[in-house]
Amino acid sequence: MKGLGGLGDMARLMKQAQGQMRQMQKQMGEVDEQLKTRVVEGSAGGGMVKVLLNGLQEPMDVVIDPSILAEGDAEFIQEMILAALRQGLKKSKEIAEEEKNRILGSVGLPGLEKLL
Repeated sequence: MKGLGGLGDMARLMKQAQGQMRQMQKQMGEVDEQLKTRVVEGSAGGGMVKVLLNGLQEPMDVVIDPSILAEGDAEFIQEMILAALRQGLKKSKEIAEEEKNRILGSVGLPGLEKLL
């Protein structure tokens, strides 16, 4: 790119940045696929209620100990389900954030993780 001075370097840098972004997008897609298979558990009531979620915060299963159903206190059961769900969501978000930050850190652009 003779005659363009510093513009040739800028064009090369832009092309390189675009390549890095495509690579990062590909890696993020791979991370999402992996997170679909990662399962975390939130529990409440000493394990009487368990909620399983994948790394994409999608609920997979709810397990309720039959002994608490016999008590018949619907409000208590609802509170335990919510507590287990909140705990599971927190864990799921943490593993997703860890994985995505690992990818973003490899790109080397400070602050990029705040955009996602």
